[in-house]
Amino acid sequence: MTAPDEDLAHADIGLVCALPLEVDEFLKRCDRVRSYTGGDFTFKGGRYDKARIAVVESGAGQVRAARATRALIEAHSPKWVLSIGFAGGLLPEMRVGHIAVADGVVEADHPPLKIDLNMHNDPMHGLFVGTFVTVNQIVRTVVEKSDLAAHSHAIAVDMESHAVGRVCQELGTKFMVVRVLTDDLTEDLPPEVLSILGKTGSVRMGAVLGSLWKRPGSLQDMWKLRERAMTASTKLASFLDGVVTQLYAAEH
Repeated sequence: MTAPDEDLAHADIGLVCALPLEVDEFLKRCDRVRSYTGGDFTFKGGRYDKARIAVVESGAGQVRAARATRALIEAHSPKWVLSIGFAGGLLPEMRVGHIAVADGVVEADHPPLKIDLNMHNDPMHGLFVGTFVTVNQIVRTVVEKSDLAAHSHAIAVDMESHAVGRVCQELGTKFMVVRVLTDDLTEDLPPEVLSILGKTGSVRMGAVLGSLWKRPGSLQDMWKLRERAMTASTKLASFLDGVVTQLYAAEH
């Protein structure tokens, strides 16, 4: 019988992401990665150098993100939890592939969260630090994103981080947001992006086929989005290399 893997029982750092694609490139850099299903969620864990990593794939949206974060903390008791993945850029100078890190997160129905962060803007190298805004559905058009930026004064938008932060605050776990931009203010997302993701973040094949039937050109748009996301995931993994190393060193 194989002995239980202590690396998966207790983690130094927990990662919460909506989609497997958001974390896959980082996990390729980890050793002894294992996966299991707990309740509605997929968990993965391994070692990044000396740091023990636990990942939960929550699916899209705040409700699932909150439940997944609670499950991650209860199962693996990480010292840090990071909300990671994709985000939309809300500043004109931001571009796809840039990294955004939150020093606070706002959301329409809850008080703002402040994050004590010793990190500074470095736009020349594609790093932006500032407030995130968490919303309940994808913000698809440039007009919608511009309006959101004006009202929230945020630099980036996602659908999970405030919920992750609320649970961390409640349970006394240190919290951080690190995201890579997969869209910006230069173009709209294709309309099909609103319908192809299921509640768990999985692709709804019926919706994909329906989109192709209605607009054959959507195939090219969706393929472009996937290629962009894969490139962004690699950039996020490279940035997480440094973040995980520094967080682990600070705790030890």
